[in-house]
Amino acid sequence: MSTTYIFPQLSSLFVTSMSVISFTILAVYGFLELREKHLHYSKFWNSGSKTFAVKEIKLSSRTGMLITYTPAFLAAVASFVIYPQEDIRMLLLSSALTIHFLKRILEVLFVHKYSGGMILDSAVIISLSYGVCTASVTYAQSLTKGLPEPSIDLKYLGCLLFILGISGNFYHHCLLSRMRRLQGDKEYKIPKGGLFGIIICPHYLFEIIGFVGLALISQTLYGFSFTTGSALYLIARSYVTRRWYVSKFEDFPKNVKALIPYVL
Repeated sequence: MSTTYIFPQLSSLFVTSMSVISFTILAVYGFLELREKHLHYSKFWNSGSKTFAVKEIKLSSRTGMLITYTPAFLAAVASFVIYPQEDIRMLLLSSALTIHFLKRILEVLFVHKYSGGMILDSAVIISLSYGVCTASVTYAQSLTKGLPEPSIDLKYLGCLLFILGISGNFYHHCLLSRMRRLQGDKEYKIPKGGLFGIIICPHYLFEIIGFVGLALISQTLYGFSFTTGSALYLIARSYVTRRWYVSKFEDFPKNVKALIPYVL
């Protein structure tokens, strides 16, 4: 039944192992978010944690985020050279990954306004995660060459979801940025506009939609494993974000959910 939606199980120990490892790591980080053991960036900088050790190196948020996204972007670009692009699915996947991380880098440089910093350790951890996952998903895709296609072709639906996800994510990132007219403005406010009136993390919702699009373009076990793990992490992150806003703002609207309108 699985071959209806995904390529036949690959005989690669590396891909199978990475599918399990990627899902597990992302799910664990989601669980740690719920336990208030956060990666140190954004509004959760130093939240719920004790004083940092002197040896930890603090970066500006912009520098930390560039470290986070640049290796994955380079891995996505490299996939055009490393793997033959005769296969349309591989071309679409490499293109989507490149666009995804290029968008993130451009947002870091020209859209986001920052209020805190980022610990070097957190930047390296996230950077390795994105870089390894990007390299793994393209490698897994390259191994499907010559295998029977899934019975139901989802790659074009995946493209539509990817475009919807990346567009909605960008739009809500712009709304967040406009809340801070000046680069030095460090005051947090309750976001407004777009879907912020019904959920506090629409940018995470659209990010999940974009990841689902990538999984449907790929239609490999690794693609679905990474997407599921990422969704679990972002669900936890959105829940903790809502909890943070409720604790900081007495007038936070009770009807505004974390991630899924009217539900969660």
